[in-house]
Amino acid sequence: MQQDAKHVRRQRLKLILIFAIFAAPMLIAWLMVELRIGIPDQHTAHGKVDLALPMLDEWPLKTSAVDDQQTWILVFDCAQQCEQRKDEFWRLHRALGREAPRLTRLRIGGDPEPLPGEMTSQWRSFPPWREDNAVWLLDPTGRPALAFDSSVATADVLDDIQYLLKVNPQ
Repeated sequence: MQQDAKHVRRQRLKLILIFAIFAAPMLIAWLMVELRIGIPDQHTAHGKVDLALPMLDEWPLKTSAVDDQQTWILVFDCAQQCEQRKDEFWRLHRALGREAPRLTRLRIGGDPEPLPGEMTSQWRSFPPWREDNAVWLLDPTGRPALAFDSSVATADVLDDIQYLLKVNPQ
């Protein structure tokens, strides 16, 4: 009789331990979220994510920007060092490899002659949110997804574009 009681207690203990092993990770994860412990503060994007910019078709551009609404759009203001910026973003576009057809480049300002795979336009008037040499990445519907100021390296812009194309398969 005493032997059976020990056996039953041992089996109950085993069952409780099995439940604890499977419940512990969820409990720990919940505590980490609630207490904000062990959660990294860094973010993936090198640009600004929370944007209050209008859709691309509402931008004050002289020409219609993009007809094809199936690609992401890299828009960059070419106010200063335009030749260098054009070349950097042309190289960035080529660095995407087989993902390159999923991106369209739109250069605002500078020489009206476009590089291969690039469209050009000019500002009709400068909007209040415009910054010299800023770069914007817009989703296929024309909504701004990321904004980069002139201090962000082209390699960081490339990293963000590659990440967005990876998490948004077509």
